[in-house]
Amino acid sequence: MSELHDLVQAALGAATDGEQVEAYAEEERRTEVSALRGEVEGMTFAESRGVGVRVIRDERLGYAWAADPTEDEVRAAVSAARQNAALAEPDPSNVLPDAVAVDPMPELYRAESAAITADDKVRMALDLERYTVSRDPRVTKVDAAQVGDEVSRVAIGSTTGVELSYERTDAFVVAVTLAVEGDETQVGFSFTIARGLDQLAWEPIADEAVDRAVQMLGAEKPESAKVPVILDPFAASSFLGVLAGALNADNVLKGRSLFADMVGQEVGASPFTLIDDGRRADGPGACPFDGEGVPSGRTELFTGGVLNGFLHSTYTARRAGDGQRSTGNAKRGGYKSAPGVGTSNFFVEAGDRSFDALRADAGGGVLIMDVSGVHSGANPISGEFSVGATGRRIGPDGSLGEPLREMTIASTLPEMLEGVRAVGSDLRFFSSVGTPSILIGEMTLAGV
Repeated sequence: MSELHDLVQAALGAATDGEQVEAYAEEERRTEVSALRGEVEGMTFAESRGVGVRVIRDERLGYAWAADPTEDEVRAAVSAARQNAALAEPDPSNVLPDAVAVDPMPELYRAESAAITADDKVRMALDLERYTVSRDPRVTKVDAAQVGDEVSRVAIGSTTGVELSYERTDAFVVAVTLAVEGDETQVGFSFTIARGLDQLAWEPIADEAVDRAVQMLGAEKPESAKVPVILDPFAASSFLGVLAGALNADNVLKGRSLFADMVGQEVGASPFTLIDDGRRADGPGACPFDGEGVPSGRTELFTGGVLNGFLHSTYTARRAGDGQRSTGNAKRGGYKSAPGVGTSNFFVEAGDRSFDALRADAGGGVLIMDVSGVHSGANPISGEFSVGATGRRIGPDGSLGEPLREMTIASTLPEMLEGVRAVGSDLRFFSSVGTPSILIGEMTLAGV
């Protein structure tokens, strides 16, 4: 970490009077191993290291970056950012945040995971593929059996007094299965994310991927109807990406959000509470501070269906005025990009209802297990969406019935949120997005 610190200090030392300078340094090591037919299909090992620099002078912002730089190259990046700033339009919202104390999160780094060898990762991928194809005679091959991990470190400093760093480990397992019966093939998918490969139990992921493929064999197109719907965590998480965009303050300021004028209103039903919490250590998006050094925290965007506000960076909070402050949601895609607004751990708060209890309340309805085309089929400004879906019929007694395919769900985000009748206790994170199963009182399914 000391080397990243030296690069950051080299950037700050190049600052001149009358300007603010920020340096964001990052290094990461990523490994991915895929297995197929009992052999290693592919192995990727990648390392990267670099520094991104923001310079603000006379309310003009410039950005530049350098890959694997020396200290002299970092100073050159500061000069380049300064030149870029001179060409930019002035904006009084261009400021760097002041330094604020940040509580460390040492639990984000697992030395045991960082020490796992490449040979061990290869063995895990091969074991995953071998185990997956042994679970059901209808699943004799996989489309993907992959394990991966990442070790990363971040250091950030600014002329406003920010001087922070942290390190983390992340790991994942993915299984995509193919179930075949006669001329029919169905795909099943599952994955999980954890703090380290040493913490991952991949057998349940393989079992789930097999089960999700097999139970869709024989699926038919249903008749169109208005019925109760349960979105399982896989399906519900697809809609959270659209909600994240609509709750992004940058989109709100640009007139690209249907929620722009709804703060304080009861937009959703009372069981619906939506949170962004970068301090939740068991979430994949946990981090002690955001991409500009503002402490991460818990932001309740919806509480009992009422919209409280939006996710902010320092820039959007200042531009919005009205006493707004950064919510610690300035996020970067890496050192090559300046921070924008993004989510950390973005999730629907779990309820107290089991999945079985939700099914019992959704008798005669449909369990939606997968949706397609959400990002292309949903309009973040109007909230309208029309997406494809697959799932299972729910019997009058709550039991799962025949598999269904080629359905279309059409509604609006406000109608869907208003229709939430209950939220399950089975909260699960997918990347930085998490959700339990959600019961919607009624939705229109278009089939035959």
